[in-house]
Amino acid sequence: MANPEPTPHISTEDARGGTTPHVTRYVLAVSLVLVIILFVWLFAAG
Repeated sequence: MANPEPTPHISTEDARGGTTPHVTRYVLAVSLVLVIILFVWLFAAG
């Protein structure tokens, strides 16, 4: 059975409810670098 109500279209910013800081980008980059350093250290020690 079809839904008689139209699908609401909300803009990305309205759906998100605010702004998003770019902190996540830095956390991911630093974490990636730390994991690479850890792997190099583990393979060099073993």
